[in-house]
Amino acid sequence: MRRREFILALGGVAVALPLPAYAQQPERIRRIGMLTEFSEAQMQPLVAAFRQQLQQLGWRDGSFTIDLRFAIADAAQFAAMAAALIATSPDIIIALGSRALRALKEETQAIPVVFTLVADPVAQGLVQSLAKPDANLTGLTNYEFSFAGKWFEALKEIEPHIARVLLMVNPQNSGTLALSKFVEKLGPSYGVEMVDGQVRTVVDIETALDVFGAGPDRAVIVLPDGLVVNNRAMLIERINRARIPAIYPFRSFADSGGLLSWGLDFVDVYRQAAVYAHRLLNGAKPGELPIQAPNKFQLVINMKTAKALGLTMPSMLLAAADEVIE
Repeated sequence: MRRREFILALGGVAVALPLPAYAQQPERIRRIGMLTEFSEAQMQPLVAAFRQQLQQLGWRDGSFTIDLRFAIADAAQFAAMAAALIATSPDIIIALGSRALRALKEETQAIPVVFTLVADPVAQGLVQSLAKPDANLTGLTNYEFSFAGKWFEALKEIEPHIARVLLMVNPQNSGTLALSKFVEKLGPSYGVEMVDGQVRTVVDIETALDVFGAGPDRAVIVLPDGLVVNNRAMLIERINRARIPAIYPFRSFADSGGLLSWGLDFVDVYRQAAVYAHRLLNGAKPGELPIQAPNKFQLVINMKTAKALGLTMPSMLLAAADEVIE
């Protein structure tokens, strides 16, 4: 018998006869989809933290894949990317931001979704309850709105004469928009006039800063959104050129030359998301996993920028910082 015929014959026997008791089926590779409004560069440390946490929980290399998809424009683009991701039949999906979550919610009620960076998902109508989420949704919120008071306190410590604050927000981001409304109402209690800085495009960012102008009584609060995250180098350069203090939502802004970032430790958020992914991949139901509030924040101060802007950082603020970039 020729070798090819011998192999085929063995194959026929293997199918016809039961497998020995000790034979093992190959392990099924789990498919994890990710839909985000952040750029690939911004996502790299988050995906790395997610992957590392899964490995610490026992998922070896090769036992899972991560399919990362990006959407940075309007709802139509998010819907298209959500549909394309779901077409690959992932076991679970990790969603970053309200727009990504909304698009996935409209496309599937079966695939488990773990969301991150979503403000008040109940008020947005994305889930019915924090304690017992909907059938296929669970995850982690971003800010407790009251945290915004710390931003105003920090600005007043840096420059007591601040009287006007530009609030940079993307109105297409329903989660950030809800946060912005709270911040706008909070401003007058700190003696500042809030200036609405709605930005949908890069050109809007430039226009908002040009109209706001410069002056010793001015400051900027940048709310979290993929548009500002992905264009942070330009945003920071323009704000620093105007020589006005600004507070940013993530440490990547301070790393890129922003004066001060105070917000979620987003690497830690993705470690927590990996814990939920691990439980879902092992059979847990999303409704069994309550939505978590943030519990770890980072204050990062860039002293190089402070000196360049001629600002003296208060000793109490420096003492509270998790990191000071010299």
